[in-house]
Amino acid sequence: MILTYFLFVIGFILLIKGADWLVDGASSLAKKMKISAIVIGLTIVAFGTSMPEFVVNILAGIKGTADIALGNILGSNIINILLILGISAVIYPLTVKKNTAWKEIPLAILVVVVLWIMSSDVFIDNARASFLSRADGLIMLLFFFIFLCYIFSISIGQREPEQENKIKEYSGFISWLMIFGGLVFLIFGGKWIVDGAVLIAKSLGVSESLIGLTIVAIGTSLPELATSVTAAWKKNSDIAIGNIIGSNIFNIFWVLGFTAFISPLPIPSGASVDIFITLVVTLVLFVFVLTGSKYKLSRKQGITFIILYIIYIIYLIKRG
Repeated sequence: MILTYFLFVIGFILLIKGADWLVDGASSLAKKMKISAIVIGLTIVAFGTSMPEFVVNILAGIKGTADIALGNILGSNIINILLILGISAVIYPLTVKKNTAWKEIPLAILVVVVLWIMSSDVFIDNARASFLSRADGLIMLLFFFIFLCYIFSISIGQREPEQENKIKEYSGFISWLMIFGGLVFLIFGGKWIVDGAVLIAKSLGVSESLIGLTIVAIGTSLPELATSVTAAWKKNSDIAIGNIIGSNIFNIFWVLGFTAFISPLPIPSGASVDIFITLVVTLVLFVFVLTGSKYKLSRKQGITFIILYIIYIIYLIKRG
């Protein structure tokens, strides 16, 4: 048991380092192939920061621990907005582009609505149980493809030479070694996290959903936390906010969609409440952006987000 707890902690380290190596190695190869920095950022880096959630969810889905799989995604999305954007806004008030306010954030709201509809078989069809089927997963992946097309369409003509210079170039052998090593770290890290989460839930007598919504979700959100907080410190609002909105869309359409496509996910009882909270949190972000100092997240709003997250954690603990 002690070994499982130890591997659970080590799993997060491997997960984050694995994603880091995978991104660096793939970015280096892409740069060698003369692929522009903006495309690297929108594809390799974006996928890389979502790899922790992706690997944990795939392994959780295969093991049949749907509570952890769904809890990981919903918990990560709530953390991304309330905790990570909250901390980022406290560090430096974040200016939101009009395009992000009226297109990307509403799209993030729509994503949660789609998930709610797909997971409401009991309410909509009077079914005995709700689940995300392979068909639901495929539909999510198609939505994700449309989202990628949208991202590429708005990136046409944009170049970021400063970002391109920051991409370190390695030899072909080292790049492939980093990619392979990153994937190995991700697989083992993800397995140890899922195994540890199940054991912790059993030993503490709490639900796997609670562990997925809290410990696992926080651990898999560390790449987003590091990226957004660093961007806020450097006063780069676009990256701080874009990273979070993009990650939330990725988590549901890509990660959850692929998980359901590989292995249909039963929807745990009470998950509808967590989906509703995710929707409310995203709506609050939309309202905050359009009120007060329009198109800006102020320090006061950032503090409000952090307080709301603390209240949410207290609610989860009481719910058990």
